[in-house]
This record gives sequence, C-alpha cells and structure tokens, in this order.
Amino acid sequence: MVRAQSTSATQAQLEQELKDIEQQIAQYTAELGKTKTEKTTLASKIKQLQAQQKKISLQIKETGVKLNALSGQLTTTAGKIKTTQTKEKQLLEAVSAVLVRMNSVDESMLLALATSAGLSSAYNEVRDYASLTKALKGFLEKNKIVRADLIKLQGQLEDQKSDTANLLKIKSIQQSGLVSSLGEQNQLLTETKGKESEYQAILADKKKRASEIRNRIYELFNTGSQINFGQAVDIAKWVAQATGIRAAFVLAVLTQESNLGKNVGTCNRSGDPSEKSWKVIMKPTRDQEPFKTITSELGLDIDTTPVSCPMRDKNGGQIGWGGAMGPAQFIPSTWMGYRAKVTKITGKSAANPWDIRDAFLASAIKLRADGADGTDDGDWKAAMKYFAGSVNLKYRFYGDNVLATTKKYLQDIGDL
Repeated sequence: MVRAQSTSATQAQLEQELKDIEQQIAQYTAELGKTKTEKTTLASKIKQLQAQQKKISLQIKETGVKLNALSGQLTTTAGKIKTTQTKEKQLLEAVSAVLVRMNSVDESMLLALATSAGLSSAYNEVRDYASLTKALKGFLEKNKIVRADLIKLQGQLEDQKSDTANLLKIKSIQQSGLVSSLGEQNQLLTETKGKESEYQAILADKKKRASEIRNRIYELFNTGSQINFGQAVDIAKWVAQATGIRAAFVLAVLTQESNLGKNVGTCNRSGDPSEKSWKVIMKPTRDQEPFKTITSELGLDIDTTPVSCPMRDKNGGQIGWGGAMGPAQFIPSTWMGYRAKVTKITGKSAANPWDIRDAFLASAIKLRADGADGTDDGDWKAAMKYFAGSVNLKYRFYGDNVLATTKKYLQDIGDL
C-alpha cells in the first residue's frame, strides 16, 4: 500500500513538472514569434537564437521527464510480469501433480474392480477421480486467466519500450538542434565580429549564401560517393513531380531521419562486435527474413550492410529494435511493402533502400499514403505517422520540427 502511494505521488510530481515545463516552452514560443517579426538586425538575430536555445533546452528537459516516468513504468511492468510468470509456473506444477494423481486413481479403479473389495472400493476411487477432475478444471481456468494477464503485460511492456525508444530518438534530434543553434550563433558572431554592418553585408550577399547551400556535402553509403545540397534538391524535385509531395518536405523528413543519407546506421558494419549484428538488433519475427530477402536481391553482404542500432537506456540496455535501412530509415518489413511501388516508377529490377533516389521516392510514396498534401496540417500528420505509425501527441516535437525544417528548406531552395 505504501509503495502504491509512493508511486502515485511520484507520478503526480512528474505530471506537475511537465505542466510547468510546457508553460515555459509556450512562453519562449511566443517570444520567438515576436523576435521573428522584429527588424532584421544582428541583435534581434542573436536574441532569436538564444530564445530558440532556451526553448530546445526546455524541450530536452521535457523529454527527460517523460523518459523518467516511462522508466518507472517499465520497472513496474517488468515486476508484474515476473510475478505473473511465477504464478503460471506454480499453476502448471499443480496441474502436473493433479494429472499424476488422476493417472494413479485410474489404475486404482481397475485394480479395485478386479479384487474382492469390489464396487465399494471402486466407488471411493471414482469419487476421488471426480474431485481431482474438479480441481484440474479449477487450476486450468486460473491458468487461463493468468496467461491472459501475462500476454497483456508483455504487450504493455513492448508498448512502453517502443515509447521509450521513440522518446530517445526525439531527445537525440533535440540535442542536435541545440548544438546546431549554438553553432549558428558562434559562427555568426565570428563572421560579423559583433558588428551590425558586417551582418547586413552577409544578409545582402545572396550569391555567397547560395554557394554555401549548394556545397553542403552528404555522403552516401551505397556508392561511397557524395552529393551536395543542390543535388539533393534536384532529386527531391524529381520525387515531387512523381508523387505530388513538396520537395522541401521530403528533404525535411529525410534530414530528420538520417541527415539526408549521411547517417544510415552504426550497426552490422564490418568489424562490429556480435551484439551489433543484424541477428541481435533486428526483431526476429518481423524484420530478419525480409532483411535476408533485400540483401540477397541486391547482392549485398548481409553481415556487413550497415543498419541503424536500437536505442539504449542509461545503463546501456537495448530498448526496442534497430535495423532501419538507408536515408529513409525504413525497417525491412516496411520496405517490403514499398519496393514494388518504387520499381514501378523507376523501372529498376530491384529497389534499393540505400540508394538516395529510391530512398527519397519510397519516403514520398509513404508520406503521400499517410496524408501529405502540401498543407501544414496534412504534412504534419503524415510526418507523425512516418515516425510512430499514428498521430500520437506524445511525439509532436517530431512533426513540429519537420515543418520548421520544411520552411527553412523552402527558403534555401528559393535562394539557390
């Protein structure tokens, strides 16, 4: 009882902490809105970046609170599973004992009927057998309930692990965003030396900006080659024509998933330890067989083809499953549902999740199927489904950040 009260108090404390953080985030969101409408000066830009950094820091803190709450839920659920498994084991042992006894009684009945004790002894044995049958039925009914509880708890544990993995991914995106914002601020101060005239000169230098955008380099796994941002835009525009999805939106999703193909996974590479093998980090019942099919069709070495690693908790324990492939980060089982759609458009014999064009195209096809329509609302919902399979507000940062990145890319593309 005391433990239940303690858990309830902890939960209430975490919920209050989340409310406080959400209010602070709202304040910085409003402040950002104001600074963006101010005259474009170096001071206002720095002020905007600082507000952005405070907001992201709070979002990281918010995600941390959610992860702490989930950690407690995972521990509780794991404990319930262990208790339920013990109950099931005890019931199965009881069932086994009853079956042994019933077998003994069965033999005793035959023996009684064959001896002088006759019907009186046999009657007693039949009565015992009926009692045992009733006990067996009771144990089996109890075990059925315990088994159902166990299945429910195991499903709950999987959901909690999935939530944890998704939140860890979001926290990683948030941390990258904070680093990027701090880097932008430092670079800006370095370039301008704190002088307004220098900042205005940079704003006026559109040609320099376009050159910088074009020369952002991205490495691709499948060929070992590199493309720049301008080439990525060309591919996204081609995909947009084929699917009707905004080029900037496709770029934004793939930036969040893999930094446009630069980060395609750090597991299952040549030289990686056995615990990073596809046989360990991929869900056996869902992704391992499709991965065999995909790598075999493409002539790739299944043991050295990079895929994403699973998320890890603070103690290094595996949370959920890894195995996402290439720039679009499709898991093998999901890719199987899109490869035919890709080849129908490209005319290739086999779609390749590590090929930048195939990855962009598959991503756009999925986003289109999930409701992306060129509006902020439709694209936001599609991004949320791309990340978590549904519009789950627990992960709304993902969709919000995709839209913010889309707007940034619209400006970048316009400057090219």
